[in-house]
Amino acid sequence: MIKALLFDVFGTCVDWRSAIAREVAAVLPEVDALAFADAWRGEYDPAMARIREGGRGYVALDDLHRENLHRVAERFGVIAPDALSHAWERLDPWPDTVAGLSALKRQRIIAPCSNGSIALMTRLARHAGLPWDCVLGADIARDYKPKPEVYLASCAALRLPPEAVMMVAAHNGDLAAARALGLKTAFVPRLTEYGPDQRSDLGPEADWDVIAPDFLSLAQRLADGR
Repeated sequence: MIKALLFDVFGTCVDWRSAIAREVAAVLPEVDALAFADAWRGEYDPAMARIREGGRGYVALDDLHRENLHRVAERFGVIAPDALSHAWERLDPWPDTVAGLSALKRQRIIAPCSNGSIALMTRLARHAGLPWDCVLGADIARDYKPKPEVYLASCAALRLPPEAVMMVAAHNGDLAAARALGLKTAFVPRLTEYGPDQRSDLGPEADWDVIAPDFLSLAQRLADGR
């Protein structure tokens, strides 16, 4: 029986692209804000990969975002203030997110299993109204998804075996990593996470335990035992 739900956050719960572009436009009006947002996000995985692969000790995502901000700003020929890196704490939820999470919270424990730090996830939850029971993820494991330690540390923090926990994500790779460790899986697509020309994660790439169009549908299916 599923006792807890863990959630990917960036892209699955919140629309990072629109919010980041909005903040970039306010601070750096001379650049293409959407292109800047995409480039900034493009540095996300390479920065974490250096840590996952052992080339660098654990560095919280807050700091990686700031480093990546300046790397991208240099590429665009502008100077970005450090404060812009806090834009990742002010992302907007998808329309179904808050109501869906609230419905799911009435059934089970809910928590993020994100690459964001506890500080970042806490401030983002306050901004976006995400009703987590607690905050788990990278800071607990001191590593980054999809490393097994991140999922397992989150389960261990709840004192639950992996088979009693479901990972919810809009990214097939995240779910594949969780399933390999024994977690249940739920796929909720976010078809415009990367904008209107998105090419990846447009549908399920495996027979995930639950496939739902949004969080409210996920809550209903879990309530119905489907």
